[in-house]
Amino acid sequence: MIVVTGGSGFVGSHLVRLLLARGEKVRIADRREPPCDIALSADFVSVDICDDATLRTVFCDAVVVYHLAANPQLWAHRRGEFQRVNYWGTVHVLQAALRHRVRRIVHVSTESILTRRGLEDVITENQDVSRREVIGPYCLSKWRAERYVWLLARAGAPVTIVNPTLPIGPGDWLRTPPTQMILDICLGKRPAYVVGELNLIDVRDVALGLATAAERPPSEHRYILGGENWTIRQLFDTVARLAGVPPPRWRIPYPLALTVAYADEFLADLTGRPPQATVTGVKLTRRRMHFDTQRTREELRLQPRPVIQSLQEMIAWFREVRWLPRG
Repeated sequence: MIVVTGGSGFVGSHLVRLLLARGEKVRIADRREPPCDIALSADFVSVDICDDATLRTVFCDAVVVYHLAANPQLWAHRRGEFQRVNYWGTVHVLQAALRHRVRRIVHVSTESILTRRGLEDVITENQDVSRREVIGPYCLSKWRAERYVWLLARAGAPVTIVNPTLPIGPGDWLRTPPTQMILDICLGKRPAYVVGELNLIDVRDVALGLATAAERPPSEHRYILGGENWTIRQLFDTVARLAGVPPPRWRIPYPLALTVAYADEFLADLTGRPPQATVTGVKLTRRRMHFDTQRTREELRLQPRPVIQSLQEMIAWFREVRWLPRG
């Protein structure tokens, strides 16, 4: 049995589809029901990863565990939710899995904790970042979770850490931040942009990379699942062209963007509605997000598909589910 925590989410559901297609028995451990196309083929257990009691039987017959369950947003009405879910949830999941002596654990981290102030070189699998370099409560919770997993790995636990960059592609019913940003561009809601860099990879290639990482012996270094390095302006222009809408007209200076983000979060704290711009998101644009993932690609024999193809299929899916009018 393979257990996927967070298997109802964007990356998790694609991983479950891949594993089911390979004939594996899969159990999804999540608070949300899985998408309809995998609900009948996978076992589903409703769990709260922060509650040890609900995890007691989840891993009883598990051989491999993929831990993806997390709060992927960059803002939460209660900031402590990041620490509770992303850090303590990881602690509870891994402790429970290890008590049941699972053979392999793949911990899914994030690329946003690999940035450093003033970094000029590209980011590789050996990147090390101190606590003072981490931006915002989301990144801090993921950084702490990853540090905990490294401690287990160095003590001999069968764990591997994988850091995907920004996943894109069809099927993101939860509208995680990259998907919401791209949808907003398609809807003409992003007429301005901030200068910055990012790395994009198709969600299906992330799923394949995770499955391949689980087949290899525990690694002393992380795997970075990355695709292509793009600028934010390049992404905005490309998505606008594919969606048939005007490209962004204005570049927002960083100080103004940060001020707007603080104002958005202030209003969000009052209303409970997620802000369009987050302080963490804007601050990350000041960090270099240029990745060299050659070692990961060679070790996992992974060749991600072109980003332009992923964006085309993503926009087609938006139209299929009527988030965009059909062309």
